[in-house]
Amino acid sequence: MNNPLSSSLAQWRGGSASAEERIVKAVLFDLDGTFADTAPDLAAALNFVRAARDLPPLPLEVLRPQASHGSAGLLKIGMNITPDAPGYDDLREIFLDHYTNNICVHTEVFSGMNELVEKLEQRSIPWGIVTNKPHIYTVPLMQALGYADRAACLVSGDTCAKAKPYPEPMLKACEIIDVAPETCLYLGDDLRDMQAANAVLMRGVIARYGYISADAQLDKWGAHAIIDHPMELLKLIPL
Repeated sequence: MNNPLSSSLAQWRGGSASAEERIVKAVLFDLDGTFADTAPDLAAALNFVRAARDLPPLPLEVLRPQASHGSAGLLKIGMNITPDAPGYDDLREIFLDHYTNNICVHTEVFSGMNELVEKLEQRSIPWGIVTNKPHIYTVPLMQALGYADRAACLVSGDTCAKAKPYPEPMLKACEIIDVAPETCLYLGDDLRDMQAANAVLMRGVIARYGYISADAQLDKWGAHAIIDHPMELLKLIPL
């Protein structure tokens, strides 16, 4: 039996889709490591936890690849502790309290992202955020960055019953914007982003400039394309 997902992806990559099918009606972004460089403030929260335990700070370049994995990923690399370990909840509370109060001190959108958003808006192409970041952090951060009211949707990690790599958040974003998944591009920097996009026949694009580890096998992520700068996404959007 033919796999409709494989057939669809082959069609997009092979360029055999019709002009109508290639139309991009919306663009969706992951938040951490794709839309905004949140690593400096997340790293600061982790180093605040370390300081509370009389440990020296870790350099940003060590923590950056874990920034997309939130408190669990950062506490694992910074404190060698997992969610099932005694004392984890206390450390996580210290981390989250600090991050909540310092959510946009050093965070900025990636270079070129503002220009990309402006181009999309000029073309009347709606754009939105689909992130695993909880709603309690997504909205304040997007407000602080000045993009909350411009986004057509803000789908957070707890908006649906299941977060990425499950397809529910992608479908929710399409429902809010009122577009079909196959007419969307989704830009992300993690395997789960591509998995979620592929699950709904959405074209996933890897943001190689994001929080991707050196050993990541991007060719196995099933992406439609890979870009090194936000503005390169425009090459994938027919005029």
